[in-house]
Amino acid sequence: MSDAVLSGPANADRPLAAAAVTARRPRPRLPTEETPWVRRTLIVVAVTFLALFLILPLATVFVEAFRKGAGAFLASLADPDAVAAIELTAVVAAIALPCNLVFGVAAAWAIAKFEFVGKTFLVTLIDLPFSVSPVVAGLVYVLLYSTSHGVFGPWLDAWNLQVVFALPGIVLATIFVTFPFIARELIPLMESLGNTDEEAALTLGASGFRAFWTVTLPNVKWALLYGVLLCNARAMGEFGAVSVVSGHIRGYTNTMPLHIEILYNEYQFVAAFSVASLLAALALVTLGIKSWLEIRYADAIVGGKTH
Repeated sequence: MSDAVLSGPANADRPLAAAAVTARRPRPRLPTEETPWVRRTLIVVAVTFLALFLILPLATVFVEAFRKGAGAFLASLADPDAVAAIELTAVVAAIALPCNLVFGVAAAWAIAKFEFVGKTFLVTLIDLPFSVSPVVAGLVYVLLYSTSHGVFGPWLDAWNLQVVFALPGIVLATIFVTFPFIARELIPLMESLGNTDEEAALTLGASGFRAFWTVTLPNVKWALLYGVLLCNARAMGEFGAVSVVSGHIRGYTNTMPLHIEILYNEYQFVAAFSVASLLAALALVTLGIKSWLEIRYADAIVGGKTH
């Protein structure tokens, strides 16, 4: 009896000791899991790359913009040519964005909701601006609409219409390089949603237009806004296609990217970086809203359905 009593506490401590040994034992590494030094190396490489090629250049833009103080910065933005470039960029984006919005919704609706001959070809055409150089796109518009040697040049000249080296040409080039963004955000989502909700609305007596506004649009609104942000950011920052069709007429056909290039080539570095910082700030705001949408409405953007 006394031996049992004496050995009782020792036996009671054994499970605790075994648990302590188990707790100290390292968790076995999964076959697909990298070793700690590999993970650390990958993180260091990624952070170093971002710092050298993204954060440092972006910081340099703002540092150079304010190198001579806030007065020089504001004076650069108040320059008439800079104001004209900012206004033209806003006007081009304000025209191109609604056009791409209408096209993107219509194209996504047709591709996701209907079966027709040439559907695959239409999807390929939507992706065309991703594979064609913007400079080539601008050159195509020059060859089509130039009044001197364009295909439609004689007709445009007869009606005294100026497309190339004017606002219409800049808008056309911007629309070309930006029209895939909205459609490409909506197509996967609309395909995943299917036609069930719309068919239910039509069965209950709703018209096609009302079904779109009350059923389809609420289901895709966040993906639509996401595409609009991407489209607007690209429209404001487009350089290649616009450079070809604009003619570089200072104060008239220079958008912000073109105006920055001219200032930099003229060694007006503070003015160039001042306008560049404004463009970068707009891009950062767009990126911030885009990131917030990705976090807040991830399911709706990638193709899920939120309720």
